[in-house]
Amino acid sequence: MKLLIVESPSKAKTIEKYLEGAFMVRASVGHVRDLPKSNKKAIDIEGGFIPHYEISKGKEKVVHELQGLAEKATEIMLATDPDREGEAIAWHIETLLKTDKKIKAPIERVTFHEITKEAVEEALKNPRQIDTALRKAQEARRVLDRLVGYDLSGLIWKKVRYGLSAGRVQSPALRIIMEREREIRAFVPEKYWKILGLFETQKKDKLTLECSEEPRGEKLVEKILTEGKKGTWLVKGVKESEQKRSPRAPFTTSTLQQTASSRLGYSPSRTMQIAQKLYEAGHITYMRTDSTNLSATAQGQILSFVRKEYGAEYAEAHIYKTKSKNAQEAHEAIRPTHIEKLSLGNDEQDKLYRLIWERAISSQMTDAKLLKTKITAVIENHEDLPEFGAVGSRLLFPGWLAVDTGARGDDVELPICKEGEKLKLLGLSSEEKFTEPPGRYSEAGLVKELESRDIGRPSTYAAIMRTLEDRGYVRKEGKTLFPTDVGEVVSDFLEAHFANYISDTFTAEMEDELDEISRGEREYEKTLKDFYGPFLKEIKSKEKLEKATNLGEAPDNVKCPKCGSKMIIKLSRGGKFYSCSRYPDCDGALMLDGTELKGPEETGEMCPDCGEKKGGKLIIRARRDGTGTFISCSRYPKCKFIKKDEAEEARKRTGVICPICKKGDISERRGRFGIFYSCSNYPECKFAIKAKPTGNICKLCGSLMMEGTKTIPERCSNKACPNHNPHKLNKME
Repeated sequence: MKLLIVESPSKAKTIEKYLEGAFMVRASVGHVRDLPKSNKKAIDIEGGFIPHYEISKGKEKVVHELQGLAEKATEIMLATDPDREGEAIAWHIETLLKTDKKIKAPIERVTFHEITKEAVEEALKNPRQIDTALRKAQEARRVLDRLVGYDLSGLIWKKVRYGLSAGRVQSPALRIIMEREREIRAFVPEKYWKILGLFETQKKDKLTLECSEEPRGEKLVEKILTEGKKGTWLVKGVKESEQKRSPRAPFTTSTLQQTASSRLGYSPSRTMQIAQKLYEAGHITYMRTDSTNLSATAQGQILSFVRKEYGAEYAEAHIYKTKSKNAQEAHEAIRPTHIEKLSLGNDEQDKLYRLIWERAISSQMTDAKLLKTKITAVIENHEDLPEFGAVGSRLLFPGWLAVDTGARGDDVELPICKEGEKLKLLGLSSEEKFTEPPGRYSEAGLVKELESRDIGRPSTYAAIMRTLEDRGYVRKEGKTLFPTDVGEVVSDFLEAHFANYISDTFTAEMEDELDEISRGEREYEKTLKDFYGPFLKEIKSKEKLEKATNLGEAPDNVKCPKCGSKMIIKLSRGGKFYSCSRYPDCDGALMLDGTELKGPEETGEMCPDCGEKKGGKLIIRARRDGTGTFISCSRYPKCKFIKKDEAEEARKRTGVICPICKKGDISERRGRFGIFYSCSNYPECKFAIKAKPTGNICKLCGSLMMEGTKTIPERCSNKACPNHNPHKLNKME
């Protein structure tokens, strides 16, 4: 038996279909090992930054299954993704397999950039060993991010607020957002006027012209309006010029995220999730790439398709220069694997696939030709006043725009008129406006900015956006990213004390060094040693800083609601607030809008866990999600006692006995991803399922059955059981 190991179950399913039984294909379901949560055990710094890996929680069963299959295999191939992350996963799998002495088969590595029958079969003919340099680059990034994250976050916990975090790449991204926010706050709007004139040509066609200047003073505006209304208007010039619009390069990861955001409204995370599914189903090439290259075969197929469907005059080969100086691992651009496939059945996937298809096809087409027309007019004998003008465009030959219609734009037709022709003024108006500050970043805009500054890599952009939002450092309104109070305080602290480590230069140089490790041009240990020595020294030098509890004085008109004293600005989990300057003698507090903040109410009970020894008292707190209140110890987070509401607990119980401990009830719980059901004996028993149990037992595996959907009313809670997807089971039968 031959064994092929990939990281994704859906990828395994696609490949197994192509190989027609030649290999048994199994998935590791992502990483099988990682650094432990405890930083003390994670990295042996003195020993040369040696990471200590542990099997990831919940992956023991997967590892055991892979080892069992590998024992019976005559040949083992590792076919994880063709990048650093994929190389690292392959290495971890190989390392774990080699610990099993019963495994005798040789272990080799294969890579492909598209999941097609031809690509997979070709890769299997050319196996290789694990690329140590590539794997070391991923390890260096992981270790570096852990060291920076733990040490910086630890300092922020002490000096700003418990529970905050910083990261090697997320912190520069936050700084960029805050720099733009400060620009917006410092911006002083200027008044200006926009002046428009509506005219009629000698052929009775209407023509709207706009003043070429935007006057800042009312006197000039009045003069233009007065002289314009009583003067004679002449056409000063009519210029026509043929222009070309060249096609755009096929998508890289960042340009796909940007275009999907602007045209489809998808976030970078959503775009990558959909692209991952398209890749694993064999519809597109690998979606994490900063290369704009197309293979000679793919380019030839596209050109043939264009000639056949649109005509020879539309086909033109283009080679695009990759902008990134460190384009990773010679990937291709993102393109369809089968050019003739115009669309897919799934609506969400189809939209993104169509975007990728159009960009790849149009990249090998001729320039679009447009006729640009510019008409200018002036007030006769008033050379001192600005001219008025309009620009129109008309598509002469669509070229690549015949495919990428979303990039076309609207034609603006201007009426025909001649130089020196008199125009009849129908109306002249002015509109007072104010200059606007630069816009805040959208996720797509921030990705573009990070790429232009060489911060991050294709695999990290979506994760950066997600981390900033999950940490509560930014909030998203529509597509726009707004820094929160917490994000501002963290960024201010890092910019004040670690400006060098969150600068564009440092972050980009570190990315370059990681790229050099991947090419075998730089040593792993020396790179980390050169960074960590000075960094740790910098961290230790900041240990004596005072805690940043006071963020400045409140405005003079803001007084304490309890004692009338001055107030200062402080930071809570929810953002900035005004606190009495006499705290803790006075606990008066206000929200920034002036609403009084009342502290947690005591119940009059002592904490059962620590009240006797530490003096903890039970208090009523508001839930963070606004769904009500709960009673907990006043000494949180040192004491984490939470009093159970018996009536509420009874309501949440399903009456189904836990199949693991046989003691607790399966009860409704709410986590960060919504409602789930778990054993009431948590944390002693950690059994959990994602939907409400029905009380029935699965006939196939003996697990609990749970509620499903409208079309699948009941399903098995065990994901590995075929009855988890009974609709597929029925088809098989």
